[in-house]
Amino acid sequence: MSSILTYLSASLLYGFAGWYFWQTTQRHAFAMHDNEAGEPSGVALRHTIMLAPLAFHGLILHQSMFENDALSFGVGNAVSSIVWLTALIYWISGFFSSLQGLQNLIAPISLTAAIAVLAPLMFPSVHPLAHTEMPVFKAHLLAAMLAYSLFTIAALHALLMTILERRLHHSAVSSLFTRLPPLLTMEKMLFRLVWTGFILLSLTLFSGIVFSQELFGQSVPFTHKTLFGFISWGIFAALLVGRHLYGWRGRIAIRWMLTGFGVLLLAYIGSKFVLEIILDR
Repeated sequence: MSSILTYLSASLLYGFAGWYFWQTTQRHAFAMHDNEAGEPSGVALRHTIMLAPLAFHGLILHQSMFENDALSFGVGNAVSSIVWLTALIYWISGFFSSLQGLQNLIAPISLTAAIAVLAPLMFPSVHPLAHTEMPVFKAHLLAAMLAYSLFTIAALHALLMTILERRLHHSAVSSLFTRLPPLLTMEKMLFRLVWTGFILLSLTLFSGIVFSQELFGQSVPFTHKTLFGFISWGIFAALLVGRHLYGWRGRIAIRWMLTGFGVLLLAYIGSKFVLEIILDR
């Protein structure tokens, strides 16, 4: 188990990174001639600052999840791992020039990670998971965590689009949003995230069915996790169908996206929180 000092170090590093990115965004937004944003050295510095907390966070997760040769994946580790993957994916996306304008979200992601990294400390795992040696379970868990992470980024992306759209409708665009790509470009990127997350969510549900069938002889057990999982899958499927057939966009697409994400949170994080924290099972 990682020491409290390791947890606090990771949290403070994330907090510093979030503060730095926020200050840098404001400084570049209000500058008349923004030369640093396009310089490779500025991009390299941002990646270097984020690398340390990501590494500390990864070490904490490895030690807290694989303690005593068993996989501990309680609500604390679940929240922490999803936020870590979200930050990692977003950090990697910063290497691509076409996604540089979206790095405005790195500040709130860093600040969220500063809190989430402490989740295993506040909500330690009590019961290790069984049957974790099965390949289908490993595939199921990996697909689920990646799906959650991508949908988290998509949800943050949708919220950013909502703020930008409201600013445009009120004819007052804050200088903090001047570096963002056009709204239509952001919308295309949102649906790419949704499509990728939807594929991973489909793999999660399918692998879960196979895992349940092999272990319990029941393909779809009726649990809160299964129910909310399929409801969220249906919402995202309806969103993609509506986009393809009816050209859904703007507020309609964002509402469906955020609703699906909310139901998805209830599917795993919500059910584990109720079982482990409230019911103490």
